[in-house]
Amino acid sequence: MEAQMIDLARAAGTAVVTLMATDAWERTRDGVVALWRRASPSRADGVEEELEAARDDLLAARESGDDLTERELREAWTGRVRRLLRERPEVASELRQILAELDPELQDGAPRTVQMRAEASGSARVYQAGRDQHINER
Repeated sequence: MEAQMIDLARAAGTAVVTLMATDAWERTRDGVVALWRRASPSRADGVEEELEAARDDLLAARESGDDLTERELREAWTGRVRRLLRERPEVASELRQILAELDPELQDGAPRTVQMRAEASGSARVYQAGRDQHINER
């Protein structure tokens, strides 16, 4: 059961941070804050402020090409969700439902697996992505 909670927390942390930079941001924020209001009401306002600050950080990081900040934000939100699930395991099904509504790519709270294969020869280049891809060639 613990491994499932960790996987769910990882999927949620990744989805929340990924959706911060999309048109689904407001629904994402509202869904996460509503979950915290039900599970831990005293911390919900703080979570909303932290989400907004994290989104500002993410947008600035993407603007400057800082991939490390995005990874750190994913890890931070994964940790927050994991701690919430540890304290209130009964909210796991609600979290899965929120994730499914926000990101149809998630099934049962876990991202789908994407397998890709490519071959290049000579001076050819191959670019593959399971989702968004940004290429900055110089």
